Amino acid sequence: QVQLVESGGGLVQAGGSLTLSCAASGDTFPIYAMAWFRQAPGQDREFVAALSANSGTASHGDSVKGRFFISRVNAKNTAYLHMNSLQSEDTAVYYCAARDRYISDRPNDYIYWGQGTQVTVSS
Repeated sequence: QVQLVESGGGLVQAGGSLTLSCAASGDTFPIYAMAWFRQAPGQDREFVAALSANSGTASHGDSVKGRFFISRVNAKNTAYLHMNSLQSEDTAVYYCAARDRYISDRPNDYIYWGQGTQVTVSS
């Protein structure tokens, strides 16, 4: 069992930066692939980024490539989403997720989810 808690969301101006954190409980964090998804009102959950357990494989969604970057520190049981050049279209609730296999861009492949953190980008 893994519990995930996101933090770091907030209000930021367009063009600004923000870093989200996802703290995981349990001592098995190093074996889990981690991912970030986001969901805006009235829209489906969208893949943002994913990172393998050993950080050897990463994937980023097309809408955030070159602006967002996922990382993790296994010793701290924490994953991060570094967001740069934020746009109003990035406004959403951001969720972190974990699974005990290779990375995936499909929400249904992930077993564990955090409660989400709101990111609002003002234009």
